[in-house]
Amino acid sequence: MKQRKIPLRTCVVTKEALPKTELLRIVRTPYGEVLPDETGKLNGRGAYIKKDIEVLEKARKSKILEKRLECEIEDSVYDEIREILEK
Repeated sequence: MKQRKIPLRTCVVTKEALPKTELLRIVRTPYGEVLPDETGKLNGRGAYIKKDIEVLEKARKSKILEKRLECEIEDSVYDEIREILEK
């Protein structure tokens, strides 16, 4: 039986290429709203971060998500992402 190819994506913070299941997608929708995308299917510009709280804190301090998504990100969005990662 043929093995399926596992899609890899790169974490914007650590620059590691990881399977999509180990990453969380953050999306800026066409309406300018920033959301965590657990399904990986929302429309908009996306950036992936590793599912790790330390990586989230690095992203928050360096503002790399704001640079990648080309918009301001409120603290409430970071808090929402943290809640998802703590599950």
